Amino acid sequence: MSRSQKADQDLTKVLNQLWHLDKNRLRPGTDYRISLQGKAGYVAQGSNVARDQAKAPLFTYVNEDKLKSIKTYEYFISLLDNYEMSTGVSETVTSEELKENKLFIDAIVETDVMKCAHQYLVKKGKSPSDLGQFKRQLYDIWFRLYHRDRSGGEDSCGFEHVFVGEAKYGKEIMGLHNWVQFYLQEKHDNVDYKGYKARDNKDTPDEDDHVLNLQFSWKGLVKPVGGSFIGVSPEFEVALFTIIFLMSTEKMTSVVVKVDEYVLELVVCRHGQSIGTSYPKLLSSNNRDL
Repeated sequence: MSRSQKADQDLTKVLNQLWHLDKNRLRPGTDYRISLQGKAGYVAQGSNVARDQAKAPLFTYVNEDKLKSIKTYEYFISLLDNYEMSTGVSETVTSEELKENKLFIDAIVETDVMKCAHQYLVKKGKSPSDLGQFKRQLYDIWFRLYHRDRSGGEDSCGFEHVFVGEAKYGKEIMGLHNWVQFYLQEKHDNVDYKGYKARDNKDTPDEDDHVLNLQFSWKGLVKPVGGSFIGVSPEFEVALFTIIFLMSTEKMTSVVVKVDEYVLELVVCRHGQSIGTSYPKLLSSNNRDL
């Protein structure tokens, strides 16, 4: 077995451990319901015209009381409000926001999911065993501000890109790979779900799938295809993408793993010592070949 195959097996094992430990994952059909509707068509990159194959929203129901009763979701939702959509607009980070960033990290490191990720990273020599130092490492990966737009100030960070989403030159959507943000933006009429993406008819996803490829518009800008976990906890996504980020030094890393019933391509791009972007791409599920 080649070293890379061994590494992928190793990665598959830990990511499945995270999956099984994710007790804050919401249950489809019970805690939330989605309506997949039609299959989205082709949209050229940079075009903002997409035929709407889904008249209704993606999320028909989310138990918000349950979300707000779980500490990691509660802090996560308060963070979503703190970021300015446009790249190139310097973020002003207030002391209140700094406190919220830290509260979120404090809450996620207490979960079994993050404890498992931390142990794995320590074992691999990628993270300090000291919890305070590990939290600082997470902070730098996800919350340290950097220049995404060359002309502007420090206008972006990994958390904002991946979980919140941002617009590039007012034209193209970047990021927004998180289901909670998608749901909240849909509720405020900012997101319009256009349909699911699949290669052909036998690849139709199920409404209890925890990973989807979606097409949508956000404040009038179209994202031709975006991969997203559905129903998983914020700590699960942070843990998974932190592991992939720290296990590689490449500018762009892509690994194919089988997590639960899903064969996924997980993509992480780095921006110095921080995450530039990270997202899942569903390749197949339940032995459906996409």
